Amino acid sequence: MTTAAAPPVDLGRLWTLPGVYAPQADTHLLARALRAEGPTADMDVLDVCTGSGALALLAARGGARVCAIDISMRAVLTARMNAARAGHRVRVLRGDLTGPVAAQRFDLILSNPPYVPAPDARRPRGHGSERAWDAGPSGRRDLDRICARAPDVLRPRGVLLLVHSGLCGAEETLDRLTASGLRCAVTGRSSVPFGPVMTERLPWLRARGLIGADDDTEELVVIRAERP
Repeated sequence: MTTAAAPPVDLGRLWTLPGVYAPQADTHLLARALRAEGPTADMDVLDVCTGSGALALLAARGGARVCAIDISMRAVLTARMNAARAGHRVRVLRGDLTGPVAAQRFDLILSNPPYVPAPDARRPRGHGSERAWDAGPSGRRDLDRICARAPDVLRPRGVLLLVHSGLCGAEETLDRLTASGLRCAVTGRSSVPFGPVMTERLPWLRARGLIGADDDTEELVVIRAERP
């Protein structure tokens, strides 16, 4: 069942450079899933596509050893600044998904990647905000790569928490993670009004059949996948 958006999680005071994704409804939905996992001091946590570093800092607050990655240098600088201001030790690296830590293993992986369907299949250039959400015509440009790569950096019994729009196909994500050997399920759902980006793209999204003529909300899902 899809539920209305729950109250936001206290993520502390965060600062973001222009073009860096600031926490929104999907961040808070994933934050609630993270709190349910209860990150502790004996856990190694990886935050992929960290943006402002909000989720990395939430894990660090629980005492976990945290590494955060983003392809955007502005996001890396933002996350480092927010970690310093909050007094948390978070290792923040620039790179493509799990690339910088391919030889390491983690107990928990978090990811709120770009997932908004976009007419252009190419990754946006420059430092604009669209880099934080545009993910090609299906919205799965980064989702499919995360499904393929995350199992390789999970420890046995390690958990992946992944949030994305229902428009991208939750079943597709479940199928790909299951094929990678993970046990997975949708563990969180929330319905939110269309934001400015989705509203601007409504004619294109409706023409592709991704959104119905009368739809005015977007479903967000959290998928939990565990390595046996």
